[in-house]
Amino acid sequence: MPGALDGIRVLEVTQIIAGPMCGVMLSDMGADVIKIESAAGDGMRLLGQIAPGESKGFHVFNRGKRGMVLNLQDPDGQAVVQRLISEMDVFLINARPGVPERLGIDYESLRAHKPDLIYLENTAYGPTGPSAHRAGADIIAQAYSGLMAGDEKVDEHGGPDLITATTPADFVAAFTSTIAVCAALFHRERTGEGQKIDTSLLAGAMVLQNAFASRMPVSDAVLLDPILSGLAAVRERGGSYEEMLGARGGLRALVGGAFLLYYGGYQTSDGAIMLGCVTPANRQQVRDAVGLAPGDDPTDGGDFNPLAEGSAEIVAGVRALITERFAADTTENWVAKLDAAGAPAAQVNMPEEMVDDPQVQALGIMVDLEHRLTGPETMVGPPFSMSASPLAAQGASPPLDGDTDDVLVEYGYTTEEIAALRSSGAVGLSDSS
Repeated sequence: MPGALDGIRVLEVTQIIAGPMCGVMLSDMGADVIKIESAAGDGMRLLGQIAPGESKGFHVFNRGKRGMVLNLQDPDGQAVVQRLISEMDVFLINARPGVPERLGIDYESLRAHKPDLIYLENTAYGPTGPSAHRAGADIIAQAYSGLMAGDEKVDEHGGPDLITATTPADFVAAFTSTIAVCAALFHRERTGEGQKIDTSLLAGAMVLQNAFASRMPVSDAVLLDPILSGLAAVRERGGSYEEMLGARGGLRALVGGAFLLYYGGYQTSDGAIMLGCVTPANRQQVRDAVGLAPGDDPTDGGDFNPLAEGSAEIVAGVRALITERFAADTTENWVAKLDAAGAPAAQVNMPEEMVDDPQVQALGIMVDLEHRLTGPETMVGPPFSMSASPLAAQGASPPLDGDTDDVLVEYGYTTEEIAALRSSGAVGLSDSS
């Protein structure tokens, strides 16, 4: 059965993560995605190279696409985009504001050749506002949006440390871009109208912390105003970044430390376990599993105020008791006990081991692919399934300049035209590349 986007054609001028990952997801749903690169290639090709111009990062964020090399500084290269776009449905770009206009591949220029084009532009800060022109990346969006401070990490020099597990702003921007493209395709199906879509790393980072980046006067006087006053006082006296984090208080300031007794991690005798209890019933299930007696934990009583003076000492005492219990047995045994009790809990796995995880395998999350240059590879595939229009990884990532001629022939270029474009340097790699 074909995917939901079977027959949709996408032209992509993106690099690194946010834009390319959007292209991957559209490809998973059946779209034909053609990635345009310069002769230098997407910068991700050079990060951790396993072969010249090939890296695991590039393969992950560009599987399922065809690839071509165009010189978009050359009017003949720009003319190729304008010729191809007339038969495309979607155009993706994640360049700094102003770059599309300089290259003649901005929305107004391309819609002149394809009036119902869906054009998505992803930038760091969005298309308007005082920072719209600024360069950015995921780490910049983490910092500017407050997401980095919200993660409360400090490096060995006392400065802010990035979120190292992933690139959150990039991924949210990729997912929101994909959703927006699908919505725009649906709108076009109903109305015949194309449109321009703007997404940003900043908006993606803000979505991830909407509970903190919000205003609610009924609670702000108790929770938010003291934080803002504390931050102002630290800045006034020239305090350190670490002191600013302390004044903020993070999640504990929002929910109180007692909540985190059962919504957080503990070491076991051979690893670690994470609890995810948000209801009184869940918390009682954990207490029963670890053998806490009635009265051992007063924090769940109706009269306990997690924000009151002295509550931190009570919470610390309960935590010490729970910590001691978990340290006395293995992760496997604790998971079995907590599962039997019905409590939400899981072992803390390492990402490098997840390819072979039985639950991951059962869901078919991993896909086996064959790359034209580097051979077999196993990668994370489509993140969801659909019964009537199944998703599928459409192949490995393209080698640099791997499909240029094939794409040009498919879209009506003659052998002579292709040779002339290559000779002029408008398309493809030169002999010295």
